[in-house]
Amino acid sequence: MELDRMDENDWKYHGEGNKSLVVSHVQHCRVLRLLKYPAEDSENPPQTAEQAFRQIQNIVDFTSNVMSCLLGEKFVHSGEVVRLPLEFVRQLSIKIQHQRPAWRCDKVMDIYSGCALCLPNLTSPTLHQPTPTPPLCIEIKPKCGFLPSPKHVSKDIKTRVCRYCMHQHYKVANGKWKRRSLYCPLDLFSGNKQRMHFAIRHLIEEPQNNLKVFKGGQCIYSSKEGSDESPDTNSLLHHLRPYFLRAYNRVNGHLTTKAVLNDFIQVLGNALLSAAGGDGGQVTDRTGEGRSFCEASLFNRERTRHGSQGLPTNSILSRILQTQMLDSLDIEGLYPLYCRVEQHLQDFPKDRTGLQIDGPYDQNFLEKVQKCSMEDDGSVEYAAAKVHQYRIAMTAKDCSIMVTLVPSSEEEDNDEELSSQKRLRDFRPQAFSSSVSVLDLDPKPLDSVPRQLRLDQKIVSCYLRTGGALPNGSLPPLPSILAAEREERALLSRLCEGTGSEVKRSPPREQSDQNPAPVLFYFTTNSQLHSDLS
Repeated sequence: MELDRMDENDWKYHGEGNKSLVVSHVQHCRVLRLLKYPAEDSENPPQTAEQAFRQIQNIVDFTSNVMSCLLGEKFVHSGEVVRLPLEFVRQLSIKIQHQRPAWRCDKVMDIYSGCALCLPNLTSPTLHQPTPTPPLCIEIKPKCGFLPSPKHVSKDIKTRVCRYCMHQHYKVANGKWKRRSLYCPLDLFSGNKQRMHFAIRHLIEEPQNNLKVFKGGQCIYSSKEGSDESPDTNSLLHHLRPYFLRAYNRVNGHLTTKAVLNDFIQVLGNALLSAAGGDGGQVTDRTGEGRSFCEASLFNRERTRHGSQGLPTNSILSRILQTQMLDSLDIEGLYPLYCRVEQHLQDFPKDRTGLQIDGPYDQNFLEKVQKCSMEDDGSVEYAAAKVHQYRIAMTAKDCSIMVTLVPSSEEEDNDEELSSQKRLRDFRPQAFSSSVSVLDLDPKPLDSVPRQLRLDQKIVSCYLRTGGALPNGSLPPLPSILAAEREERALLSRLCEGTGSEVKRSPPREQSDQNPAPVLFYFTTNSQLHSDLS
């Protein structure tokens, strides 16, 4: 990337979050993350160019020296800080303004510092063999995967219902989302394939900002905040169908909607359970933990009585969960320690540097976090270390996972002697090469702690006040996925009646966690994902 020859026409709007905006290059596999600040500050930037540079450099240092060590280097892309020509940044801001969602326009792009974070575009991978179908990229924001210890919370409900499920009620009550998502993070992080399948399916049915699907670099499935319209699941299934044409799970040669959805979910689930280059390693059993089931989840706990309850230790879900669990005190238990740090900084402001409140995020910072004592000795050093642990955990709770699935380039069998009926019986399993990355690993500022406490209190209060009930119309309508399945079954029945044939289905099999119906996926030694009829 030649910084002295930057042209705004080579870049397009990609997306944005609360604190930054992303543009992607139209030809090269690169994105730029630029800072945002409130629209009222558009004439007077809140920080200097050097402060903006330091803020972005802190993100790079925190990602490479802290989160990369905790999550695994193979999953993390740190990026680099770049200084851009100011005229390019201003023209770019003008070009993309009309493409931004209206509800995001309360903040403006930083056009004064010229600083940005340059990263690979993980939605458009380039290192793959050409295939008839472009790579699929699935972005998941999994959220917190465990319940807090009863030792540190004031409301018992927090030990029984997870933060995400309670937050759904609060968001619906305040109009941020029209419908509640039935996704529960504890199901996804359980390691149980039935619960994971259940969780991913509900992510698809009501993705909110927790799921996006990209095809060849273009977003083909997502939700719009505050919209009355449900995302078009039929359109998603139409995009996915060509990727699973070779699957066995067909009815009279027709690839059913249910088969497409199950194949997709199983491939995605196995990628989340696997480490790069092989299986996910030893499984850590969580059955006796008592913090891995949420009462608000609609999944029937009895169905997993004989199934495994744990994550392979080298999987990305396990790495993220272990990092999240650095928050051992919950925000309620942490807040007194935060107050101890704040009081000390008011009395001794010069100690802010020694306590590494704003960095540097180096090896010394990581050692303070990892070697923090289990017992409170009353010192400000202990309090600061626990606050740092909480901030790291919050980053892990708010991160995104990007799963890239590249279809196999295997040639189809062209033997002309095979009859069409034999071809239908002989569909080979579809294979995918997969890679997993973690995004959105910015450090959380110290002053976010009191905000988190206030938000926690509002969420819990709302949930207790409503008894977990929701306003009329806030539950998801009958999912279009299920409607499509019903229409498909009716169509197949009519077709078969017209030909005098019978709709044939595979006989039912007893379901278990080891062989979840209807599709079983497994890894080969070359780290490819396969599907086959169970």
